[in-house]
Amino acid sequence: MTATNARIQLGHGGGGRLSRQLLADLLVPALGPSDGVLHDAARLLSPRQQLAFTTDSYVVRPLFFPGGDIGRLSVFGSVNDLAMAGARPLAMSLGLIIEEGLEIACLEKIVASISEACAEVEVPVVTGDTKVVERGKGDGLFINTSAIGVVEHKLRIDPTSVEPGDVVLVSGDLGRHGLAILVARDELKLRSELDSDLACLWEPVQCLLHEGLTPHCLRDLTRGGLASAVDEIARSSGCRILLEEEAIPVHPMVKGGCELLGLDVLAMANEGRMLLICPPEQAIKTLTVLQRFCRESTRIGVVGDRFVTQIAREKRYPVSLISSLGVARPLDLGSGEQLPRIC
Repeated sequence: MTATNARIQLGHGGGGRLSRQLLADLLVPALGPSDGVLHDAARLLSPRQQLAFTTDSYVVRPLFFPGGDIGRLSVFGSVNDLAMAGARPLAMSLGLIIEEGLEIACLEKIVASISEACAEVEVPVVTGDTKVVERGKGDGLFINTSAIGVVEHKLRIDPTSVEPGDVVLVSGDLGRHGLAILVARDELKLRSELDSDLACLWEPVQCLLHEGLTPHCLRDLTRGGLASAVDEIARSSGCRILLEEEAIPVHPMVKGGCELLGLDVLAMANEGRMLLICPPEQAIKTLTVLQRFCRESTRIGVVGDRFVTQIAREKRYPVSLISSLGVARPLDLGSGEQLPRIC
């Protein structure tokens, strides 16, 4: 990033090693939080209650895909980020960057989808902005949403709460969104009956909290998939994480598509799945709640011991995959973008 001729690559937006480098070398030193904790939503202090705030931009191609569209994605994406802090959504902003020539009927359909999604999660759009750019400059439509929520509990749900011995769960099978985008683009002539896993995660998180469960960390598995999320949590918590390779749920169609195209299924994007780390004594009850929403929810690993020093944490692979034979191998985080314009 510091070389004179360095330029941004697609991989810098892919959630892998280049994304981490961009954050660590440029964005966090200049703009990062004072406590150094990176999470899906930032906690804010107010005189009466704790708030959470998040923002995201959506450039998915195509605008419509099996199981969703850019409008529904933009609402659920920001609400899911709030949910990862255990925050109930209160309000959203909506920014539309529209390319000249986009059909009004297409925009109407997307706006209707946004309205339906907001009604489902009971969060209003309270402010917004619209810009139009020249033909050929915007690929149809880009959307930015910001959302604010209220934290109605005393838990600190982020990587700093992770403890050795904690259990690692996922809320469903992985990679469906990535496959749905590949099929929708039709560039590789793939065929699949699977829809995107696009879904709102606030309801299952709300149920967990209402049941008195105390998750230590939640993470929305979007760009970079499971691999990126678990690597970031391990580094932030200072703990090794051990994943049981055979326990990670992947639909056969997703697995087959990744094998055919040489893609890493653990880096495939999701838009309705989360990684959850909880105390071991709560694992069974937590899994029972998650399976009300997706029967493929399962336990996939445990949190190991802490790293001895900060230097060791940065130099070593913090996540290991354990095979069915008990052989451990490091989880190597890909450097770039498997599939651009995924969300």
